[in-house]
Amino acid sequence: VLSFIIFICYIASLAASFMMAPLLEFLLALFLFFAYASKLNEKFKGLYWPLADFLRCVTAAIIYFAISIAAVSKYNDGASKAAGVFGFIATIVFAIDFYITFNDLVTFLKQGSSDPPEGHKSE
Repeated sequence: VLSFIIFICYIASLAASFMMAPLLEFLLALFLFFAYASKLNEKFKGLYWPLADFLRCVTAAIIYFAISIAAVSKYNDGASKAAGVFGFIATIVFAIDFYITFNDLVTFLKQGSSDPPEGHKSE
């Protein structure tokens, strides 16, 4: 929702060249939402879905931070300033999501490496 709001703000602003980043992030988040909702992640085991979500959060946080700094410092209209402020809020939200997803990844990797090899299982 926040990405869509930022997209609308960039459309109404002088910084319309930045509108592609929130649009792509909104569409990617929508795709991942529907993939998880329709259990598409259970059908396609070849793609590690939490890693895809992790990479999406990291890149979104970095991109939103960069374009928000540019929108707030370079453009003087209200819509650009609003998009920049919402972009900073989105950076914080994606950083929190990055932290939560990272902890899930670490937990998964620890579980995967703690299994004993097939030949050395004890009963």
